[in-house]
Amino acid sequence: MNSNGWLLESATKDEQSIAADWQLFRPRVIAGVAVREVRNVPRDDGCLTELYRRDWELDGAEVAHVFQVVLLPGAVSAWHAHEHALDRLFIAQGLAKIVLYDARSDSPTRGVVNVFRLGDVRPGLLVVPPRVWHGLQNVGDRPCTVVNLADRVYCYEDPDHWRVASDCAEIPYRFEQPPATLPCRA
Repeated sequence: MNSNGWLLESATKDEQSIAADWQLFRPRVIAGVAVREVRNVPRDDGCLTELYRRDWELDGAEVAHVFQVVLLPGAVSAWHAHEHALDRLFIAQGLAKIVLYDARSDSPTRGVVNVFRLGDVRPGLLVVPPRVWHGLQNVGDRPCTVVNLADRVYCYEDPDHWRVASDCAEIPYRFEQPPATLPCRA
C-alpha cells in the first residue's frame, strides 16, 4: 500500500497526448517524419477529405505509386522499412495506430519511437522517410483502409522492402493484442 491510500502499486500515470488547443502532443518527432492533419468537409452529398497536396510541402519527393491495404480489426502489419522509398500513409477508413522506430545510425533521433493514431475520426497524412521502421495496427472494430502515396514504384523483381517480426527484440515497442470481447460498461 502506498502513502496516498488509493493508488495501486501497479498504477502508471498517463503521459501527455494532447495540448490545450487539441493539437496532438509529440515531444520528439523522428527526423524526417512529417504529419499533416486534415479536416473532413461535410457536404450535403457526403464528405470530402483531401489526402495529399504538393503545396503542403511535407517532403520534396514525387508521388510515383499509390496503393491501398486493408487491415482487419486487430490486425498488425509490422515491422517493415525501405532503404530508398518514402511512404506517405493516410488512413482513409477506420482507425489505426502507426508506430515508427528510428534505427538509423546517422540520425539525431536514433532510438526514438513515435506513435500516431490516425483515421477517419482524425485524418492525417504521415510521411515515413526511408530506413525508418514502421508498423500499423487496426485499433478499430471494422476494417481499416490504409492508402500509401509512395515516392517510388514497387519493383517486383527486387523489392525495396525489409521486414522483421512484430515482436522483434531490437525494436523497443510491442503491439497490444486486442481484447477478445469488448469490455462491459457500467
